Amino acid sequence: MNTVLIAELGENHYGRWDVCRGMVTEAAANGATIAKFQTYTANQFGPDHEWFDWFRGVEMPEDVHFEMQQLCGELGITFLSSTFTRRSTDFLVDRMGLTALKLASSRVVDFDLLEHVNDRADQVDTVYLSTGGATIQEIQRAVECLGSINNLSLLHCTSQYPTEDPNVNLLAIRAMQNAFPDIPIGYSDHSRGTEACLAAVALGATVLEKHFTYHTRMPGDDHEGALTPETLAQLVGQITRLETMLGREEKIPMADEKKALTQLRGKMLEVDFNP
Repeated sequence: MNTVLIAELGENHYGRWDVCRGMVTEAAANGATIAKFQTYTANQFGPDHEWFDWFRGVEMPEDVHFEMQQLCGELGITFLSSTFTRRSTDFLVDRMGLTALKLASSRVVDFDLLEHVNDRADQVDTVYLSTGGATIQEIQRAVECLGSINNLSLLHCTSQYPTEDPNVNLLAIRAMQNAFPDIPIGYSDHSRGTEACLAAVALGATVLEKHFTYHTRMPGDDHEGALTPETLAQLVGQITRLETMLGREEKIPMADEKKALTQLRGKMLEVDFNP
């Protein structure tokens, strides 16, 4: 599979680190390329935030970051995390040694943060930027802020959890490809099922991101549109087959097709139609 497939664990572990370890294990075993986390503290949102208590319960302590990074290394899956502040960026880069970062849709217009990430381009080689809720003009400004990053991928996204079918808007991938022809375009999916992911690959998405859970009926916004271990494995197999089917952008006779051309293109006899 050539497509980069990011399994977004996010907050779906409920702050249970035994559950989190199991999710990393399942993501690696079922074919994900990357296991992604989120690096923030509840205090960054402030005690008056509506979701402060939730954030406090699911924030991932520093020591757990290192534990999950080690586990990912042992299982052969890449550790990745979303950064939301300068402090979390410096922690991920300086203390954890990450050379790749994820920037969530909520940060696409946080130009100070984007420029800070760009200032770390001597250490940060790869950035995945989700673009939920953004216009082409806002994305263009974000791209300019990240101009020193060698490997930047832009991910089409709709910030609705789960995303209803009319809001998926997969053709936005084409709009982004046209607007940014030199930048790989991916897709961060929050819709139910895997159909949108496959369609995105068919449209040329090079990176897929989707939440990961044990069961889509678990409580929380990020479960209903998530992959499970079983559907992750199915998606990997489907993408692998789809990549083979996509072929290349040229219209020529296929090698196996040529064998039949002589007979298929043979002259037809002019005889009466009725037997």
